Amino acid sequence: MVLSLIFLLLLRFVAPILVWLLILGVLAVIAYGIYHCHWEYNFKDPAMTIGNLTFSAHVSAFLTVRETWLAFMIILCIVGGILLLIVFFMRSRIFLTISLFQEASKVLKHMLSTLLYPFVTFVLLAVCIAYWGITALYLATSGAPIYKVVALNSSTNCANITGTENCDPLTFHPSTYPSCPTTRCIFIRYNEEGPFQQNLFNLQIYNVLAFLWCVNFVIALGQCTLAGAFASYYWAFSKPADIPTFPLSQAFIRSLRYHVGSLAFGALILTICQIYRFVLEYLYSKFGDAKNPFTRLINCCLKCCFWVLEKFIKFMNRNVYIMIAIYGKNFCVSAKNAFSLLRRNIVRVVILDKVTDLLLLFCKALVVAAVGVLAFFFFSGRIQLPGNTFQHETLNYYWVPIITVIVGAYLIAQGFFSVYSMCVDTLFLCILEDLERNDGTIQKPYYMSKSLLHIFLKTGDDPRRGA
Repeated sequence: MVLSLIFLLLLRFVAPILVWLLILGVLAVIAYGIYHCHWEYNFKDPAMTIGNLTFSAHVSAFLTVRETWLAFMIILCIVGGILLLIVFFMRSRIFLTISLFQEASKVLKHMLSTLLYPFVTFVLLAVCIAYWGITALYLATSGAPIYKVVALNSSTNCANITGTENCDPLTFHPSTYPSCPTTRCIFIRYNEEGPFQQNLFNLQIYNVLAFLWCVNFVIALGQCTLAGAFASYYWAFSKPADIPTFPLSQAFIRSLRYHVGSLAFGALILTICQIYRFVLEYLYSKFGDAKNPFTRLINCCLKCCFWVLEKFIKFMNRNVYIMIAIYGKNFCVSAKNAFSLLRRNIVRVVILDKVTDLLLLFCKALVVAAVGVLAFFFFSGRIQLPGNTFQHETLNYYWVPIITVIVGAYLIAQGFFSVYSMCVDTLFLCILEDLERNDGTIQKPYYMSKSLLHIFLKTGDDPRRGA
C-alpha cells in the first residue's frame, strides 16, 4: 500500500521519464529480437528448408529452418518500423498523455480518500460472492436427504444389510441389527424428485446470471462514483477552492440516488455477453466427440469474437459511466454522446489508452517486484529486521509465503492503480468536453489547468480550433 501510494504521487514528477523509458525499452527489445533472428539465420544449416518438413512436424522443428528466422526478422522489422513512425508522428499525443498523468497526480493529492474506495468495492464484491455461494449451496441441498443403512464390514452376516432400507440418523442405533453391530445410518444423496428439484440446473444458471449482474453492477458503481469525484475537481473553476468538501461521498450518494438504473442496464449488457461466452464453453465441453478441426476453428473464432465484444463493452461502459457522472443523463443518451466524442478523437483515445496501460502495468510490476524481493530476502533468512524473532529454518517451503505476499501485493497495487487509471480517463473526457464547449474567452473560459492548456498549444492541438 505504501509503495503504491508513493508511486502514484511520484508519477507527477517521473511520468515523462517512465513513459519514454517504456517506449525505448520496447524498441530495444524489438532491436534485440531482430539481431537474434539475424544471428540464428546465419548459423542455421542452409540445406534444411521448410520443404523438408512434413505438415505434422513439431513446432520446434520449424525453429531449425532458416526461413522461419527470416520470417521472424521481417515481422519484427515491420513492427519496429511502424512503432518508430507512430512515436515520431504522434509525439504530441504522447506529450499530452504525460501531462494527463501529471494532472492525475495533482487530483489524487487533493482527493486521497478516493484511494480508499477499492476497499469499498472489495467489501461489496465479497458480499456478492457470499450471497451467490449461500444460494448455490441452498439450491444444491434443497431436496430431502436420503439415508440408508450401510454395513462397515463385509462379513457374511452383514452381506445383505448394506443399502437395504431407509433410516433416520437421529433415532438409528446399531442394536437394531444385532447380527451386524457395525451398521451405520449414512447419507446417500438428496431427493431429486419433484418439479423444484428437476429444475435445479436452470435455477443455478439463474443464480450465476444474478451473480455476474451484481458483480458488474458493483464495478460500475465504483467507476461512476470515482468519475463523479474526479469530474467535480475538473469542473471546479478555482482549484482547489471550489472543490467540494467531500467529493467521494457526494459522488457515491449521487450514483445511488440518480444513476442506479443506468448502471444496472450497463451491467446487464455486459452480463449477457459473459453468459454467451460461458454457454459457448459449456457446449464445447459437452460436444467432446465432435472436436474435429472445423469445429475447433469455429469455436476459436466465436470465442475470439465474444472476447473482443466483451472488451469493447467494458471500454464503452467505462466511458459511458464517466459521461453519466458528468451530465447525469441516462445510459442510452450517455452512450451516444460518449461514442460520438471518442469517434471524433479516435487518435488521442488510442494513444492515451495504450500508453496508460503500459505505464500502469510497468508501475504495478515494479511494486510487486519490490515487495517480492523483500519477501524473498526476509523469508529465506537473508535479512533480519530489528527486534524480529522469526527463524527461517522453521519454514519447509519458504516460497509459499513469498508467493502469497506477491499475490496480495498485486491485488493491492491493482486496486490503487485502477483508481489512477479512472482518474486519467475522466480527466481526458472532461478535457475533450471542455474543448468543444468553451473557446477560452471571458464568457466561455477553459476549465483545464494552465499546464494542460500550454501542452495543447505547444503540441499543435490548439483548443481554439476545437477537437
